[in-house]
Amino acid sequence: MNNVRRIAVIDVGKTNAKLVVVDAATGAEVATRSIQNRVVKGGIYPHFDVDALWAFFVETLIAFARSPGFDAISVTAHGASAALLGHDGLAMPVIDYEHVYSDEVRAAYADLRPNFAETCSPLLSGGLNVGAQIHYQKTQFPAEFASVKCILTYAQYWVWRLTGIAVNEVTSLGCHTDLWNPQKGSYSSLVDTLEIRSLMAPIRPAFDTIGDLREPLAKQIGVDKAIAVHCGIHDSNASLLPHLITRTSPFAVVSTGTWVVSFAVGGRLDRLDPARDTLANVDAFGKAVPSARFMGGREFDILTEGRTAEPDAEVLARVIRDQRMILPSLVQGSGPYPAHTANWLNGKPRFSGELNAVASLYTALMTATCLELIGALGPTIVEGPFSRNHTFLSALRSLTGREIIALPGSTGTSLGAALLAGAQCSLKPVPEAVVPLTKSFDAYAQSWRESLCQK
Repeated sequence: MNNVRRIAVIDVGKTNAKLVVVDAATGAEVATRSIQNRVVKGGIYPHFDVDALWAFFVETLIAFARSPGFDAISVTAHGASAALLGHDGLAMPVIDYEHVYSDEVRAAYADLRPNFAETCSPLLSGGLNVGAQIHYQKTQFPAEFASVKCILTYAQYWVWRLTGIAVNEVTSLGCHTDLWNPQKGSYSSLVDTLEIRSLMAPIRPAFDTIGDLREPLAKQIGVDKAIAVHCGIHDSNASLLPHLITRTSPFAVVSTGTWVVSFAVGGRLDRLDPARDTLANVDAFGKAVPSARFMGGREFDILTEGRTAEPDAEVLARVIRDQRMILPSLVQGSGPYPAHTANWLNGKPRFSGELNAVASLYTALMTATCLELIGALGPTIVEGPFSRNHTFLSALRSLTGREIIALPGSTGTSLGAALLAGAQCSLKPVPEAVVPLTKSFDAYAQSWRESLCQK
């Protein structure tokens, strides 16, 4: 590991996937390429186009082997996915976790899943519980499921494609799968209820070297030395890892992307509410961490139609003064208000700057709610795309009354995954302090909360 100068990180998000080269000495990204993570609607159910992603990863590894070069590979991927392997590849497609099952299937799963006290995992929509996916695949497609020989967590599926070695890992097992008991650090009773214990690959720590890049893949990529491949980690836990290494409890981390996931290090597990999408994630060291999340990046994109230009001070002040706001939830079935239907108050804005202001304030209000639900204390570190959204940051500062630290860079997931392979952690907050919004925002926030109580 001392000879590792650069680490290639495969980073699979729900919306986009990328391959990044991280400088091991500084933790800085020195090269990156990305691709859309496409969902194929055909077949037995909607599924991820893993072959397109694999072709992209191999093509990019070939290019990055030439320049800037890399000495190891690590992997991070979104949760709520599992790969079911047969004799020589996937026995069934990797299902899109947003696929919604029939009422009959959902009711049957709800009856057999463990209770929240055992798993700290709430019952979620679609396949957000991996246990629900496996139940659906097993009961609705028994012929295909009969050919399954091994079940892998999603990040470790890519490790298997790189090395040919099948393993599982606790951060992916512990992210609302229903398959893990975080208090005991072992599989939950659901594994035996579904009769899949014999199919689950061996569990390895996130930091482990699983094997070298297999031949003939190494030859195809153009490397003439052993390239160690590390076990990998769930993406939100990858964002958390640098802070676990460099900070002391208590603090909170808000990892932003398609999902906005909040972690309260030093928070309280006894405050978790399964009806409001709070849960225990399991960190890279196997410890349960109070967490909450909502699909904030997706909702922000819906509201702004993908336009990211921030409002100027005049536009923001007008939106706050007129109390133009939206109530949750644009994406139902998860988050702190999973059953609420989105509703505009005081009219929908017509201009992109106003829409961006409303979307930023909404995301901050939802994030502050999540942080409160999990008992967050101390400074709040924001990483990912929203770390560059000044309206969001200032609103969150006003709402929590605590220090907000914004981190630069596109995501913290790549650095977290690179740490598994020996990269150094060098996190540098943006130089300017995050200041709260004007006092007029207090009335705006109060109105938002009161309107929710009336729903």
